Amino acid sequence: MELHAMSVFLKGWATTAYKAREAVCPNFDAPSIFRQNDGYGREESYTVPVCSIPSSNQASVFQGELCLMPRPLHPLRVKAKATSPSVQNPTRVEVVSALLWKCIMAAFKATSGIHMPTFIVHAVNFRRRAVPPLAESSMGNLFWSAFGSCRTEEIELPKTVCKLREAITKIDGDFVKSLQGDGGFAKHCELVKEMVGACSSAASSSGMKYIAFTSWCNFGLRDIDFGWGKPMWVSFVGASGNSEDVFSNVVVQINGHNIRRWDSSVGDIR
Repeated sequence: MELHAMSVFLKGWATTAYKAREAVCPNFDAPSIFRQNDGYGREESYTVPVCSIPSSNQASVFQGELCLMPRPLHPLRVKAKATSPSVQNPTRVEVVSALLWKCIMAAFKATSGIHMPTFIVHAVNFRRRAVPPLAESSMGNLFWSAFGSCRTEEIELPKTVCKLREAITKIDGDFVKSLQGDGGFAKHCELVKEMVGACSSAASSSGMKYIAFTSWCNFGLRDIDFGWGKPMWVSFVGASGNSEDVFSNVVVQINGHNIRRWDSSVGDIR
């Protein structure tokens, strides 16, 4: 279950247990909208979200946190908008993801001595992108992955914001509609194969590095209260130390009074 749906479940559970306010009931209409076809095998129907990123079996894996205050983000949003006419009103998540993308590329260069192209996957919740929008309480894995690449010369913030926006805006109302109804499952499988092909193509490129982004912002995780108070801390639980089959370079954005970025990264950019 993806985190948005998990947050709906936890908030409904908490409000029912605490009885302090009206409970938010999970909505289970998704299976009637996004219909599965038993004629396809399980492997063909596998959704490719952040999991498209190859895992790393390197011995050195670490997890870190970076706290970003809201005020310094405003100039970055203004800069991205002013220098990228095609990007109107970039969101905080877009700007932070683009900034971290740029910084991670710089880190790759610092450790290797050369510029390295990157392939990114960014999870996108498509509930609000559907026409009409799906209920916020809709249960299911209702997200897709925007993906793209950035070459060595494209390292400035406006360019990374523009590339990220270009990838994310492809997941729009028409995209979500194509996944619905009787023909939606076949389209889903077609898109899965397309993404796998893009990942395979990137993997075959010499020196291509992978970065996965996801945002937990505005999920209300810090407001979940079972009766003994709201959580003081919400974090991403990743792997550290010696670990096998860990997704490399995964960035998770979590908001509270500011935006926190957690990542699990292989040792080459520590």
